[in-house]
Amino acid sequence: MRDMRDMQPLVSELSARHAHLCPRQILGLRIGLAGAARLGLGLPRRDKTLMVIAESDGCFADGLEVAAGVSIGHRTLRVEDYGKVAATFVNAQTGAALRLAPRPDIRQAAFAYAPGETRRYYAQLQGYQQMPDDELLSVRPVSLTASIAQIIGQAGTRVNCSVCGEEIINQREIIIGGQPFCPACLGRAYYEPIEEAHLSAPHRVSQPSRLWRQAPAEFLSRIAG
Repeated sequence: MRDMRDMQPLVSELSARHAHLCPRQILGLRIGLAGAARLGLGLPRRDKTLMVIAESDGCFADGLEVAAGVSIGHRTLRVEDYGKVAATFVNAQTGAALRLAPRPDIRQAAFAYAPGETRRYYAQLQGYQQMPDDELLSVRPVSLTASIAQIIGQAGTRVNCSVCGEEIINQREIIIGGQPFCPACLGRAYYEPIEEAHLSAPHRVSQPSRLWRQAPAEFLSRIAG
């Protein structure tokens, strides 16, 4: 198991990912180490006991990955992008969950741990590595709004959307009237299809998808029978 008191190998590994270090990377490391420790889980993880839900992406998430051994590819790291440097750590076996975030005053407090450094960025870079957890982080128990089973879904499941026909995996379909639908075809997409007139045939959106956008109540009444 990794010695969680020795951050330098982790700092070096993290720096190699970006060719530089920034304060948010260090916060990712510190939060990753502290979150697992508070749950009593050793690091790095090679199983799926630990799940981490990050509230922003980018270099902060890289810090979580390096510290805890979690990743999106292994489905042990998820991103709910609230634009916050914060993360929730979940023991997937017990359901225990803790949310960790930096304390509001840490930017100024970092100067006390970076003697002689007057530049804010570099004071944070040094200070965040030295500050005790209790001064750097707030930690509070939380309960998830969905079960671990719902969040993870069932690997290997496949179904085709009744509207667009595309395959849906990991139980992400929504069942209405006994038929499966993807979130996009129910108006929950992060994108908006371009009108058919501007697309070649292979890229045209389906008639039911257009119907949803124009008259969702009518669409739902149709598919529900």
